[in-house]
Amino acid sequence: MQEPNQQYHFDISLSVLNHLGRNLYRNFITVLGEAISNSWDANAENVWIEIDREASVMIIKDDGDGMTEADFQGKFLKIGYSKRKDSTNNLLERQRPFIGRKGIGKLALLSCAKTVEVISRTSSTEYTGGAIDNSGLDQAIEEDESSANYPLAQVDMSHFSSYTEGHEKGTIIYFSQLNEGIANTIDYLRKAVALYFRFSLIDPNFSIYINGERITIEHVQDLIDNTQFLWTLNDTIVGNTFNDPFIDKLKVKAIRKTDLMARIDISGFIASAVKPKDLKIFGTDGEKIGVDLFVNGRLREKDILSHMQSAQVPQSYMYGQIHFDLLDEGDADRFTSSREGVKADDNLFKDLLDYLKQTMAGVYSQWDKWRLELNQEGDDENTAHKSKKDRASSKLFNEIVGEYQSSDEPEVEDLVKRWAKELAKDAEFNFGSYGECFVSENIIRKYIGHKSIAVVSEAQTAIDKFKLQESENKTKGGINIEMRRDNNELSYLDMKGLANLVDKNNDINNLPATSKQYKPMRDALMHTAVLSDEAKRKLTTVYDEIRARVRVLLGRVNEEDTSDSGAASPQ
Repeated sequence: MQEPNQQYHFDISLSVLNHLGRNLYRNFITVLGEAISNSWDANAENVWIEIDREASVMIIKDDGDGMTEADFQGKFLKIGYSKRKDSTNNLLERQRPFIGRKGIGKLALLSCAKTVEVISRTSSTEYTGGAIDNSGLDQAIEEDESSANYPLAQVDMSHFSSYTEGHEKGTIIYFSQLNEGIANTIDYLRKAVALYFRFSLIDPNFSIYINGERITIEHVQDLIDNTQFLWTLNDTIVGNTFNDPFIDKLKVKAIRKTDLMARIDISGFIASAVKPKDLKIFGTDGEKIGVDLFVNGRLREKDILSHMQSAQVPQSYMYGQIHFDLLDEGDADRFTSSREGVKADDNLFKDLLDYLKQTMAGVYSQWDKWRLELNQEGDDENTAHKSKKDRASSKLFNEIVGEYQSSDEPEVEDLVKRWAKELAKDAEFNFGSYGECFVSENIIRKYIGHKSIAVVSEAQTAIDKFKLQESENKTKGGINIEMRRDNNELSYLDMKGLANLVDKNNDINNLPATSKQYKPMRDALMHTAVLSDEAKRKLTTVYDEIRARVRVLLGRVNEEDTSDSGAASPQ
């Protein structure tokens, strides 16, 4: 049998473009990121982005290496072309890493508008390029056309007339009738580029302009100003190619900061804002920024902490950048078709998430500790640093202090803040202790009423005395209203008087003796005095004893009620 001598080759249907993710791009920032990444990989020093929201037109121009006719056909239009694997690219001489990897990210550019026109030139060639009419491309895909049978249209050079002057090399892309228009404001886009495309800030030889304004650290200055704490990752041991002015400014602004000495293959930072609303840098209705994952300088996952399904309070204050370039090494493609995320079942990604979960547990705990040191609300679920009762007391104290502060009188406000800081620890103790007094004494009053315990003459004498004092004080103050609801006589008895009533009817293990120790500290507390450390310790000890004995009373009520219920039940 004769061997065939015909040369065969693959013929790719245009429908493969959709399978690779042509229609999966939904984030306008992703489109900008792809264009900027291409310019970066082409060694551009400048990228100019011009946006006309009303006309739904965008122009992206760079001064990179540009393309010849062969480059445009064999590289730009070749889906799957990888600059990293191209032997003509000398990686050793490159001063910047390649961002592009699989050569399919450009689909975001080719499908984000009804028409996309591309022209490009090198320093020694004239412009070349073509136009992609996506409505025509959709029809060709529907008819299952081969890529070889679908030539690009000619560009309309009049679209580029104001952008080609002085343009010696590089690429210009003209987008018209962008899908769903341009919903984001120019201010939003500038902040997003500053935040999500870090090379625009860290490399002095690479600049991005949006509608004539250069993107700088100033576009995220509000976020920096509202940052409270900072955790750097390997800041002291990992040498970066570029200094990051974002992190440098955060180090100056942060009230507390530390380096986490993370895994050697991870770098970046985690920061917390003063308030969760401070993370809405794109506007009150915009998305809230979080802790984002970057791979080779490119945003790959927004808010990576969302994968951890955590509802902890500190997470709502956190933002940052995790850099993990290992995800981009090897032959495995770990990114989703939309190129806007990492595949959730990738083992390397899952390993990263497990590590971050452990790391964030430490960050959350330290965040809580630092917040408490500043007398601010922390994580109410974390009882390692402070009990829930003490946290509630502090929160109430801060709310009340806030009512005495006025921005109209800054000097008075500063004075109140200083006094409040001095009172904070005592208020935390006193507020909680008053609550303990209120609850314990009223539970005993309820118990006395429940058991129908008679008021003995000694107690009645004390009640009459307090009633007379109150009547005289009301007369002096010109007050005619009833002070106590239902005029319950037991409300005139303090812990000592209540304990004596209970003890005469129940052998409660010397509750009256304990209440005698309790009385002087209780009275000082009720007169809003700041207690001494010795008095605080004594009050805590005595209250623990009272609480234990009140629990015995409540246990007896339960036993008696159960016994009575059983006796009344039919046999």
